[in-house]
Amino acid sequence: MPAPLPTLSPDELRRYARHLSIPEFGIDAQRQLKAGGVLCIGAGGLGSPIAMYLAAAGVGRIGLVDADVVDVSNLQRQILHGTADVGRPKLESARDRLHQINPHVQIDLHRTVFTSENAMAIAADYDVIIDGTDNFPTRYLSNDVAVFLKKPNVYGSILRFEGQCSVFAPHLGGPCYRCMAPQPPAPGLVPSCAEGGVLGVLPGLIGTMQATEAIKLITGIGQPLVGRLLHVETLSMKFRTFNLRRDPECPVCGDHPTITEPIDYQGFCGLPSQNHPTMSSSSTPDVPAITVKDLQAMQANGENFFLLDVREPYEFEIASIPGSTLIPLGQLADRLGEVPQDQKVVIHCRSGMRSAKALGLLQLEGYKDLWNVTGGILAWSDEIDPSVPTY
Repeated sequence: MPAPLPTLSPDELRRYARHLSIPEFGIDAQRQLKAGGVLCIGAGGLGSPIAMYLAAAGVGRIGLVDADVVDVSNLQRQILHGTADVGRPKLESARDRLHQINPHVQIDLHRTVFTSENAMAIAADYDVIIDGTDNFPTRYLSNDVAVFLKKPNVYGSILRFEGQCSVFAPHLGGPCYRCMAPQPPAPGLVPSCAEGGVLGVLPGLIGTMQATEAIKLITGIGQPLVGRLLHVETLSMKFRTFNLRRDPECPVCGDHPTITEPIDYQGFCGLPSQNHPTMSSSSTPDVPAITVKDLQAMQANGENFFLLDVREPYEFEIASIPGSTLIPLGQLADRLGEVPQDQKVVIHCRSGMRSAKALGLLQLEGYKDLWNVTGGILAWSDEIDPSVPTY
């Protein structure tokens, strides 16, 4: 027999008055929200509007998973955090902001990375899982855990001017994320928001949609985006809906699943296995690498080498390492003549992923003395020159 729904206090009745006046919603749906729990993975661009609107709506328990700290580059879109929060753990500023919005809501903080080792235990006590991350290992992990636990997974993704939203829930008759994307893209093929950029208001749009879907799932009102993918392109403000089908051969939710517990998602996505799926990899297997301290020592000793920066021009304008030559990764194949073959070539990007891909390209072209800078310009700013802006 299900547990009785909690009652609403006089203050809550006043707070949620605009919900209670909706005939299709009313007091029963509000009590269901109070009894419900949502796990939001990530307290950044998507996680900010998700958590804020769920707290304001009266979801009784909100879990946040994040291990990052607030950076000034976050403030353009991550509205949970303010200028005074720069340097603070995101979960601390998120907790303070959410309690300002609604003191009746329980906020669970999971200051950790969502990994194969802890994901099942973290997600088990919540009714809905929301993916607010921007990397593929965590995306597949959150999907699989939701399937294993028979919980809906509210998906959202954003890049530049476009975003999309869906609800993956095989136990409700729909597909899972793997049905839509059986294989991840090759490492470095799809840029992260940090690399490709994102319009600041876009995560507000998509995150609010994700919060809406979570509310519908908890209360049982409306028709969730199960089996449908909603895509928005903001420059023309066009919305399109695509139908999605469950794949009976899916290894996780199919008729004969072959994956029944969390796997190595870094390896599945072609990245080095590590305990930090939400961090960008600094290198890939068998890629010769040096640290930023090695690079600094080479410069100080006057060593003869070619320092290649494979980021985009707008990134180079924000920050650069002295002595570097900019050739964006997408142009490298057509500009090989600008890269000397008779000299050591040291390659860097923002964090190490694109430079590792550039190194592989140069290897195929016959270059020999190649080195990837572990951690890229982020590590240079962190360990060598703090005056170099991060983004």
